[in-house]
Amino acid sequence: MDGNGRWAAAKGLPRLEGHRRGAERLIEIIDACIDEGIGTLTVFAFSAENWKRPLEEVSGLFKLGEWILRAHLARLEKRNVRLRVIGDITALPDFVRGPLEDVMASSKANTAFTLVVALNYGARQEIVAAAQAIATDVAAGTLAPAAVDWSVVEARLQTAGMPDPDLIIRTSGEFRLSNFLLLQSAYAEIVFASVFWPDFDKAQLKLALAEFAKRERRFGQTGEQVQPAAAP
Repeated sequence: MDGNGRWAAAKGLPRLEGHRRGAERLIEIIDACIDEGIGTLTVFAFSAENWKRPLEEVSGLFKLGEWILRAHLARLEKRNVRLRVIGDITALPDFVRGPLEDVMASSKANTAFTLVVALNYGARQEIVAAAQAIATDVAAGTLAPAAVDWSVVEARLQTAGMPDPDLIIRTSGEFRLSNFLLLQSAYAEIVFASVFWPDFDKAQLKLALAEFAKRERRFGQTGEQVQPAAAP
């Protein structure tokens, strides 16, 4: 969800106002995803590198996140949304970590839609932690080095048990993944939208989904292999 600050700057508004508009847009996109039959949406809300931003902006982001969560909790519950978080939330302020943990616990049984929020998340950091966990198991003798395969790695990622992304959308005209789900996105289709996140509305989502529908997903096979056989 990129471009909140630049959207605000272009309109002569404070950066935090851009983040507020972006947070409101997220709620709209969650509704749109549910209506489209999408089961899981993962949003990159705060990266492990975002701590480098000015303290005022970081603090404001956390306060905004806590407000958005409380303001829309009933709406998310009504739509049977389950909240999950990836990233190291132990470093987050108590006033935002507490409500997050409460909602994760209270929404655990919800089944209509899963919202995964990446908070203080970085794919490289996730991979390092998974490698350390594997090394610990190998050193303890509970895992043989020859037994380490993708399933072993995947089970130690923070997304264990979640589906890999089919489609990654990056807004604001940037063309990079920025340390987001690097292993999980191995076969994801990627759409780069030119608009800033606060302007990424339901119509923009439909455009991205239409583009995704055009893609031929071969997963290493040939086009002939993945195309359904013609009727005789």
